[in-house]
Amino acid sequence: MMAKKPPPIAFEAALAELETLVGQLEQGELPLDEALRRFEQGVALTRACQTALRQAEQKVEQLLESNGASLIAPFNAVSS
Repeated sequence: MMAKKPPPIAFEAALAELETLVGQLEQGELPLDEALRRFEQGVALTRACQTALRQAEQKVEQLLESNGASLIAPFNAVSS
């Protein structure tokens, strides 16, 4: 029987957990095996955050499309 994939974590929860993990790793007081385990968790959380951001960006782009013509300009082309 295959293990079920855990449900996706909310972006804000993943980011908060990632910040906690980074803080723990920066202290440098964890045993190596525990530091590696938490680093692995951090990589998974980073990927979850990147996926959530990518999906949000795609949704925004879909919402801004007008009659098939995109209203989005590249970020570096926007003048301030």
